[in-house]
Amino acid sequence: MPVGIITGASKGLGRALAEALAARGWDLVLDARGVGALEEAAEAVRRHGVRVVALPGDVTDDRHRAELVAAAWRLGGVDLLVSNASALGAEPLVRLAELPLEGLRRALEVNVVAALGLVQEALPLLSAAPAGTVIVVSSDAAAEAYETWGGYGASKAALDRLAAVLGAEEPGLRVWAVDPGDMATDLYAAAVPDDDAPRPAPADVVPAFLRLLDERPASGRYAAPSVLEAR
Repeated sequence: MPVGIITGASKGLGRALAEALAARGWDLVLDARGVGALEEAAEAVRRHGVRVVALPGDVTDDRHRAELVAAAWRLGGVDLLVSNASALGAEPLVRLAELPLEGLRRALEVNVVAALGLVQEALPLLSAAPAGTVIVVSSDAAAEAYETWGGYGASKAALDRLAAVLGAEEPGLRVWAVDPGDMATDLYAAAVPDDDAPRPAPADVVPAFLRLLDERPASGRYAAPSVLEAR
């Protein structure tokens, strides 16, 4: 069975993707900071009859990243690494003039540094896999200038650049930066708490990720709505 690591897997897109992959027979290593929510998600994923290792922790912790990869190795390797864990930098979001520098540092550490650290830890196993794949969850804010999204957007833009270079440096892998589009998630609610406009559920976006895995296009940046519209 293929093995995947998904960070930020206790809710939202991470949990929805974990359930969809489990339904396809993937064994999974799941990460999140909240112990209770992560175990609840893991139990839901295990109902598909696959092996699931739930490891609570912070992706900025070197030891935790090593534990995630070691757990995947014990399941058989790493075929897929999904960097979904994200930090906003401020909750709710604020203009750059008011953005706490410590918040920006946290966003960069979680969204960029930890994502690269996990790739570095998993790279030997990814390279040995028949179809090694890295997915980093991006954002429209990485490419467009939206007020108050500057710190978060800057971190995601940096993540996109790392993914693009990784794809060039590791031609044997597929490396995709995927913008899922607006979703009804706790992250968005924390970012803009007074915006209650209807948005797609994370499960509605997951088919775009599955299509990428099925069709394995070239490494690059993809927007989930465009992937779905291309059917």
